[in-house]
Amino acid sequence: MMRVGMGIDVHALVGGRPLILGGVTVPHSVGLSGHSDGDVLTHAVVDALLGAAGMGDIGGRFPSTDEVYRSADSLTFLSAIAPELADAGWSVQNVDATIIAQRPTLSPFVKEMQANIARALAIDPGLINVKATTSDRLGMAGREEGIAAFAVALLERRESPDR
Repeated sequence: MMRVGMGIDVHALVGGRPLILGGVTVPHSVGLSGHSDGDVLTHAVVDALLGAAGMGDIGGRFPSTDEVYRSADSLTFLSAIAPELADAGWSVQNVDATIIAQRPTLSPFVKEMQANIARALAIDPGLINVKATTSDRLGMAGREEGIAAFAVALLERRESPDR
């Protein structure tokens, strides 16, 4: 059996915070707001994986009301769900994600983002694809008010779940 999940995340750009995407600190004058590190890419990937497995969402697993997750490295969320997916019998077949940001240019950081996500999931980096695009100055991303990320994940049932 194969299942697909989709994840979406959006955060506002604010001063006084680093811009972290896919676990990479990207040089920029502003960063993303959020209870954790605000990493919209990683958050979208977490939601896509949890959705594909039918295991809820990031807010249910790592709520913004819990101080444990304040300023947390979002890659730890991926590391936490990876064994849960495996225990439930799911194998990640691929993740495809897109970041929507007017600035900064993200292409120089994509390979590192892919490697970070793959490492957190303990899978081959070739199974992770990250793209970046602008919104041609349209909407909140185009006005540089925030950054959005979308992710799709494909999981395959590799064995009967232990549940």
